[in-house]
Amino acid sequence: MLRVLEERNFPLSELHLYASERSVGKQLSFRGSSISIETLTEDSFKGLDIALFSAGSEITKKWRSAAEKARCIIIDNSSAFRMEPGVPLVIPEINAEDLRSHNGVIAVPNCSTIVMLMAVAPLRKFGAIKRIVVSTYQAVSGAGAAAISELEDETANFLKNKQLLNSKKQPDSIFPHPIAFNLFCHNTAINDAGYNAEEWKMINETKKILHDDGIQVTATCVRVPVFRVHSESVNIEFDTSAPGWSRPSVEEIRDAISTFPGAAIVDDRANNHFPMPNEATGLFDVLVGHIRHDVSNPNAIDLFVCGDQLLKGAALDAVQIAESLIEQDLIFK
Repeated sequence: MLRVLEERNFPLSELHLYASERSVGKQLSFRGSSISIETLTEDSFKGLDIALFSAGSEITKKWRSAAEKARCIIIDNSSAFRMEPGVPLVIPEINAEDLRSHNGVIAVPNCSTIVMLMAVAPLRKFGAIKRIVVSTYQAVSGAGAAAISELEDETANFLKNKQLLNSKKQPDSIFPHPIAFNLFCHNTAINDAGYNAEEWKMINETKKILHDDGIQVTATCVRVPVFRVHSESVNIEFDTSAPGWSRPSVEEIRDAISTFPGAAIVDDRANNHFPMPNEATGLFDVLVGHIRHDVSNPNAIDLFVCGDQLLKGAALDAVQIAESLIEQDLIFK
């Protein structure tokens, strides 16, 4: 978040960094100066316009009322309020107008939802979207720094001992299964419908962001041994019931995506070069490619997407929301 604020030259006169007591006094750099981390208290929000939260659902829930009393707008990266009625769930390139109805809390969507919809949204110019089928390949950094270390340690163990871990993990492991040279269903709880929590978020958040309860979405979310950037295979079916509908060409799809803010085309068939996590790491743009008509369905297209889930999937989206609040003059007076 600090990097994004700095690189985008975010307009601010005062910046405070808050964390738990164990981090108090540590210094972080911003615009050439060192800023000390402070303890968050009931009075911390007084005089502040915006609070960017990325500390998990329970922390945001705990401090919501204090921020609201101080008329400080919360932009939250957790899942705490995403589906709460009245809380805007925002990808600024897609539904910035939803910010006009905020009541002091704004939610950043799930990272996988953001990456997918940055590729899907430009296609709505061709007609309503009937159905989305998505499979994700999600990097370990989405589970935090400890998950990165877990992949590193397991990989090093294999390279040294030439032996993969079996299904038994240590009690303090981040993942329920070995991640090195392996992949598995996203490490979240399975609901009664058989979907893991990540899949369920993508289904429901898509409907809210696009204001379309009728859109059909199904998802399969998988954790893969990649350090950074979520990748997704997306099948998009158009609603052909509207008069005059015609299937867009691949060239038209490329043009629509390439001119959409925050999306970039990587679609070189001749060299079999399409979006890859290594190339999307650290980028603000979501990369889209391997665009083709679905040969099994004349009303559908397929594409592949890679997006840095730490940037556009989290920190960047939060900062863009803050920018949009300022641009639309939606800061509390």
